[in-house]
Amino acid sequence: VSELGLEGDVLPVPGDHPASRNRFLYTGGALHKLPSGLGGLLWPVPPFSRALLWSGVRDLLAPAGTEPDESVHAFVHRRFGQEVADIAVDSLCRGVFAGDCRVLSIRSCFPALFEAERRRRSVLLGLALGSGEHQARGTRWGNTPMPSLWHEGTPALSPAGKERGAESGLSQRARAERWSQWSLRGGMESLAQALAAFLHPRGVELRCHAPLHRLRRHPDGRWQLTLADGTVMADYVVSALPAAALAEVLPAETEPLAQELRHIPTVSVAVVNLQYEGVALPVTGFGHLVPSSEDASLLGIVYDSVAFPQHDGTGATSVRLTVMLGGAWFGQSFGDPVAVAPALLLQRAQVAVREQLGLEPAPTRSIVKVHQACIPQYTLGHWQRIERINRFLAEQRLPLSLIGASYTGVSVNDCIASAKVAVGQLLG
Repeated sequence: VSELGLEGDVLPVPGDHPASRNRFLYTGGALHKLPSGLGGLLWPVPPFSRALLWSGVRDLLAPAGTEPDESVHAFVHRRFGQEVADIAVDSLCRGVFAGDCRVLSIRSCFPALFEAERRRRSVLLGLALGSGEHQARGTRWGNTPMPSLWHEGTPALSPAGKERGAESGLSQRARAERWSQWSLRGGMESLAQALAAFLHPRGVELRCHAPLHRLRRHPDGRWQLTLADGTVMADYVVSALPAAALAEVLPAETEPLAQELRHIPTVSVAVVNLQYEGVALPVTGFGHLVPSSEDASLLGIVYDSVAFPQHDGTGATSVRLTVMLGGAWFGQSFGDPVAVAPALLLQRAQVAVREQLGLEPAPTRSIVKVHQACIPQYTLGHWQRIERINRFLAEQRLPLSLIGASYTGVSVNDCIASAKVAVGQLLG
């Protein structure tokens, strides 16, 4: 962001902001603020029936797991108890991955927790004490707030588990102010626009809206990329395509790689943006998530105007919301993502806002968008699949790097970091 000259356009949400401090769950027909501070540990705070201190004690006393991988739900249930797994972590996985914690992999989705248990037997001890290597490198999530649906914009800090160069002044400021998230004054699309403007005068050719039809090895070892309007020859390819899309264009001799890529599943998410005038939210915070036991079709609602009032426009009393629907439950809730009627999604979003936030009027503006196959799902054994993919690339000596959300992280920060790692390895 700094390198692109966007530092002055950054809209930070510091740690003392209500959107950082206040996050909610909607369960049992009511909004509940997630526990914070000492009181949330020592006394029962709804929706939890027992003080979370006892979940911490359970983790400190429980033996370490022995399996090479485990579902997120099974891991948290074993270490912290059923209630934390069924309510808190179920909701979290729906917010981060739009996925089901009962099929997602703890090792791939939350490696910091998996590694903490392996290091110190206890997750809490592992996170608190760390190790020399851990403190030097970090882990993929580290202190980074969760990405994707549970944050508009992007998480504030760089994902760990990726080698980083000198920390920028902006990143240092984000750490000092404990940003929980950030956006840009012109919206996140201005990041892509600035990147294009940065690349053009440096001799980089951008071909937008040009789908890749085929990727073939030329006899001289180079790649031949077939596009709708011709071909391009390349010494090396860095692919940010979704795994399944890349699998469809690979040459026949890379079929083992294509098979691995096809087995990385994705989910679709409907995003409904709503704007209201002359109303007020019943609570102030980032937003709320909904556990699957409460309503499988509704993942959560982000209170956009709380975190980023700069995007509200001229309306002094505007309330902007983002309602997220579907995910791993899209098919059973709404049918085929390709064929679902936008009016159905809009109606479902309005009902959710009315029932859960008490906003009765119709929105003055609305946008409905179905993002098809948009979030990869790191299911059990994903880490082994990534190892097999990397092994195939190395053994075949393919001039090909795979980056993007399909492999080691779904957030914007993760994708940027994976690209930096790939370029660093390519350039030595």
